[in-house]
Amino acid sequence: MVQTILAIYLFILVGSFLLERWLDLKNLRHSVPELPEELQGIYDENEYRRSQLYKKENTRFSFISSSFSLLLMTGAILLGVFGMLDRFLTGHLDSYYLVVLLFFGILGFVSDLLSTPFEAWDTFKIEERYGFNKTTSRTFVTDKLKGWLVMVIIGGGILLLLTWLYQATGRWFWLLAWGAITLFSLVMNLFYSNLIVPLFNKQTPLEDGPLRDAIEAFAKKAGYHLKNIYVIDGSKRSSKANAYFTGLGPKKRIVLYDTLITDLDTEEIVAVLAHEIGHYKKKHTLWGLLTGIVQTGIMLYLFSLFVAVPELSQALGADGASFHIGLIAFTILYSPLSMLLGIAGNMFSRRNEYQADAYAAENYRSEPLVSGLKKLNKNSLGNLTPHPLYVFFHYSHPPLLQRIRALNKPLTAENRPSAANKR
Repeated sequence: MVQTILAIYLFILVGSFLLERWLDLKNLRHSVPELPEELQGIYDENEYRRSQLYKKENTRFSFISSSFSLLLMTGAILLGVFGMLDRFLTGHLDSYYLVVLLFFGILGFVSDLLSTPFEAWDTFKIEERYGFNKTTSRTFVTDKLKGWLVMVIIGGGILLLLTWLYQATGRWFWLLAWGAITLFSLVMNLFYSNLIVPLFNKQTPLEDGPLRDAIEAFAKKAGYHLKNIYVIDGSKRSSKANAYFTGLGPKKRIVLYDTLITDLDTEEIVAVLAHEIGHYKKKHTLWGLLTGIVQTGIMLYLFSLFVAVPELSQALGADGASFHIGLIAFTILYSPLSMLLGIAGNMFSRRNEYQADAYAAENYRSEPLVSGLKKLNKNSLGNLTPHPLYVFFHYSHPPLLQRIRALNKPLTAENRPSAANKR
């Protein structure tokens, strides 16, 4: 039985790796003889060649880094590393909670150290070569140290809580853990920008001027109560641009990357934010939060059924049923279901993006949104011709061509904002 479960672990890991590499290869080789009219003019010949080289280099790098991760994980399983570490810690420590903390702490620290050269190569070689990297070596190191600190405090705290709940409540563990994680998610949604972001980036209120006036005027017209507009110094790490909404209720805020303000004109920025307000009006953020909560509950319930099965932990080298090694075993077994849920989530996300685009087109204008999307794609060397299968598996946003074509279509009853959303 243990050997069968071990074979299942390896099959899932290798099968997932082969599927991802197959999708990467199809995406890499997918091209069209001539770009559609809607995509003409985004790149000149040299820029288009650079975008293809960028895609090729990232695909090659993904193959190397994922191959290393696969070898590391399969080696750890076959050599019984998890069981050996567990026996070593159990033999030297009296507190089970300390065993769990150090078990995951050591594994996480070693894993992160081994992945750091790949992160550095991606940042200082690939991103640098194509003109995106703005990260200094000092920022890279301090980000790494701050990331470890956050993981020790937040990750360690959650791990301790889950371990205590499992030890104290047994079969009701999943329900209480679900409530605790849901509460934590809500708190993070409310205070993430106040507590976590300042550790890594500086946020400053958008200064008075034409851009702020234009944003506030549209928000007022759309019936969106807005008082918090911030600019984040994304340029300290990358030249790529972004914008996002965060928070709930009175804590919601718009965050603009300084690179976005540099790359787009005022009308294009307002159009991008109109799209984001469309998500709010359509309640996409709320539904996303609720869906995540439901998925977490399902995952924890399934985990509560599997964690007490001794063979699952024994296949990873443990002597019997183990909460912490069982968590690793369940993570492997859950990954196929996680992939299916991810595909479903991406499908709904792409649908939501079309709806938010339609909202921006009707309540603002489609032309500046199209031109803004083109600029963002160009400035990040985005792939204009992704393979449909790769999009199906991985894209949370529709490809640029599909978004432009949808925006150029006349509005229909299906994508027209409801009367309630116009108020």
